[in-house]
Amino acid sequence: MELLSGLAGNPERRVPSIHIAGSKGKGSVTGMIASILQADGRRPARYMSPHVSDFRERISLGNSFFDEAVYCAAGEELRELAESAVPAAKSDLFDPAREDGEEPTFFELLTLLFFLCARHAACDALVVETGMGGRLDSTNVLDPLVSVITLIELEHTGFLGNTITAVAGEKAGIIKPGKPLVLARQGGEGWSANEARPPDGGVLEVFKKAAAEKHSPLIYFPETAEARILKIHTGGTDFSLRFKKGAFPAGLAGGAAPLELFISVPGAIQAENAGLAITALKTAFPHTGEKAIRRGLADFHIPARFETLSRDPPVIIDGAHTPESAALCVETFCSLYGGGGVLLFGCAADKNAAGMAEVLLPRFSRIFITTPGGFKTSDPGRVYEAFTAVLAAQGGPTGVTLVRETAEAVRQALDWGRQRGLPVLGAGSFYLASEIRAFYGKG
Repeated sequence: MELLSGLAGNPERRVPSIHIAGSKGKGSVTGMIASILQADGRRPARYMSPHVSDFRERISLGNSFFDEAVYCAAGEELRELAESAVPAAKSDLFDPAREDGEEPTFFELLTLLFFLCARHAACDALVVETGMGGRLDSTNVLDPLVSVITLIELEHTGFLGNTITAVAGEKAGIIKPGKPLVLARQGGEGWSANEARPPDGGVLEVFKKAAAEKHSPLIYFPETAEARILKIHTGGTDFSLRFKKGAFPAGLAGGAAPLELFISVPGAIQAENAGLAITALKTAFPHTGEKAIRRGLADFHIPARFETLSRDPPVIIDGAHTPESAALCVETFCSLYGGGGVLLFGCAADKNAAGMAEVLLPRFSRIFITTPGGFKTSDPGRVYEAFTAVLAAQGGPTGVTLVRETAEAVRQALDWGRQRGLPVLGAGSFYLASEIRAFYGKG
């Protein structure tokens, strides 16, 4: 990636950046930061993955897409680099006696395309989410003003390691020497009694050690600010954010009256994500005003993060695909619409289907298991077995049905909810969320 960026003139170094990694909430935090910067009069380029319905969701200008001319110009520049400069550079850099190195990966080329789009559009800030991990991620060529790491979970174990601390170590790879790290609460610390409590397993110590080794100021959100829920409703979340006195970096207000804020996504976790985004922004761009924060959070929108597709009956989609994120999602869903609804579920083969079944199954009266689209390898039969095994152990009235064909499963689940006036939740995969959105003409 350093070679590719160098051949393009290092477009990632042209403007200031904020770099975001983590297992849960990083897409929301990335989107919120970009939305607030846009509300503050800037031109932020936003990089996220995966997309839900439109590939341009990955590479955008704040809350909107770039002009078509920008994508075309950047794509043409990328094509020329890939066809001429990259092969020439490889022949100069690699020993002819060995294999001539590896071809650039899809994600490396996509990351470079993002940097080129930002340059062609004269963006003045980059807000960049990692694809996977951090240390070896293509986005880690950045030298950001601040790094942000959200909650860590055990994920992508085939690439990041099979322990929570190993995963944390890979995420910590985005911390840059001397640059601040804004860190979300980890594990059970600071979590209330009615929330999911993912295990810490030493994660916080991993980040403290990594920050100390790189002489990077560590801004740990629970010690810096407090997000207090005022009301969660179908239109979003009202909350207050207060920075603790003496806990925030020098020159930034702490101990003052709390900010009373609204974000257009329901859920307690989204209030915390917003607090993390604001903390990162106030660290990187201290003069970001309260008006921009309010407007940016209100304008923030992102597909498949507790997104409402219908209100009669309620149909909600969410990309939750880990036991912890599924628990938070279903808690919000049931608090708004009650239990006993309909669940349409599908997840990729590498996800913890049994763990999600344990937290989801008791809250629904009917569950449809299906294929979460065709982009990733999946085994809906194995997921069905996981849910039925949990059902056999837990008991209860829940009915579980396997419908392998995705479009048919969507139709059956929505018909079941409509006929009985029951709310419907689609979860387990962003790719399944995409299929449900398409059913509603939002492709």
